[in-house]
Amino acid sequence: MEKDHSWKNDAAPLLKETERIDKLGRKGYRIVQDTETFCFGIDAVLLAEFAALGPEDKVADLGCGNGILPLLLAARDKGHSFVGVEIQEGMARLAERNAALNGLTDRISILREDIKKLDARLPRASFDAVVTNPPYIRAGAGLINPSSARALARHELACTMADVLRSAAALLKPGGALFMVYRPDRLEELLSHLSGFGLAAKRLRLVHSFQDSEGILLLLEARRGGAPGLKLLPPLILYDSPGRYSREVKAYYPEITEGAES
Repeated sequence: MEKDHSWKNDAAPLLKETERIDKLGRKGYRIVQDTETFCFGIDAVLLAEFAALGPEDKVADLGCGNGILPLLLAARDKGHSFVGVEIQEGMARLAERNAALNGLTDRISILREDIKKLDARLPRASFDAVVTNPPYIRAGAGLINPSSARALARHELACTMADVLRSAAALLKPGGALFMVYRPDRLEELLSHLSGFGLAAKRLRLVHSFQDSEGILLLLEARRGGAPGLKLLPPLILYDSPGRYSREVKAYYPEITEGAES
């Protein structure tokens, strides 16, 4: 895909009326977000913190959106090079802009492609890790957001859970790690698919809004060809009180709440 640098000048990126720049709280990194299409959520922040990556790892991000995960991971010195896969042209171009904005075009590349068609574009068993924040909601379930970008990010319209896991398993080296954020109500289905694609669940952490509330998200690590044995980690609590992030969450990225949707 031809890169579009028409947005850039010497001082700052030129923004559309619906765009804004948010600080990411580390290394001076920033992100351009389009408020009419998609802004990253706290789930991306939690996944970036959860992912146990080495500083030299080659990482694929399946469904990268505006490129938030590679930026957050690079800001934490997790991973060395990143390939973000995104099916939507507008989001892929925005991810490219964000890599350029932060001087990371040598480490972050964006591939506009359908996750289901990666065999012809990326070598098998060539990544140390895969990260993904895939659509949570089954096609036909729930209300569809009128914004196509938001709908594709949240509903299984362009790909299913199985599609994402199949591609992750194909891209990972033996022993390579998958890190994903998902919904607890689909955990049984998730574990079944992982096993079917040769991925062994290794770490699981449930995310709760408050200390006494039900889990709303899960964070999972799986290994290609890993031995059985799942470790259940202590729960992660998002809020001490309504509108006030917990100390643990605030410590991840001090300024992150400015840009993330709850």
